Amino acid sequence: MEAAGALFVRDGYLETTMAGIAREAGVAVQTLYLSFGSKVAVLEAALGLDPEDRPGDEVGQLTAEPDGLRALGHHVAATVSAIERTHPLDTVLRAAAADPELAELLDRTRRAVLARHAQAVDELAEKPGFTDRISLQRATDVVAALLAPETYGLLVVGQGWTPPDWAEWVCRHLAADLFPGDGREPVPH
Repeated sequence: MEAAGALFVRDGYLETTMAGIAREAGVAVQTLYLSFGSKVAVLEAALGLDPEDRPGDEVGQLTAEPDGLRALGHHVAATVSAIERTHPLDTVLRAAAADPELAELLDRTRRAVLARHAQAVDELAEKPGFTDRISLQRATDVVAALLAPETYGLLVVGQGWTPPDWAEWVCRHLAADLFPGDGREPVPH
C-alpha cells in the first residue's frame, strides 16, 4: 500500500500502472491482480477504507466517554488523524473522479465517512447537554462539513494551518452547535 500510495500521489491515478506498483513494491504484478483484482481496488486499499484496517474502536470510545465534549474531542482527533493520512490520496481520487469507477469509489468513500459521522452524532446525542435545536441529520451534516477532507485542504494545505490548530477550531465550532450551553473549551484528543 505504501508503494501504491506514493506512486498515486507522485504520478496521479492515470499514470500509475499495476506494473509500476508491483515493481516499486518488489512483488510480481500477478500478485497484485490476485490480491486486489484492479487498480481501483489498490487505490481503495491504499486509502484504508476497509474497516478491518482501522485502529481502535472509536464508537466504543465515544460510548464509554460520559462527557459530551470529551467524546466530541475523541471523534475530532480520530477523524483529523485519518484525514492527515489519507488527504493526498483523497486528492488523487477526486482529481480522477471523471472515470466512472473512481466516481463510484469517491461516492462510496463519502457515504462511508458520512455513516461514521452519523454514528458519532448518535453517540454524542446521548450525552448530557447535546442540543435539541437541530436534528441529528443536521448535526451530522455540520460535523461532515467541518471535518471534510476539502476543509482540511483549504485550511491546512492551502492556508498553512497546523492539523492541531484545525482540530481545535473544528472542536470549538462543533461544540457551539452540538453542546451550546456547556461553555467549556473542547479539546481534541
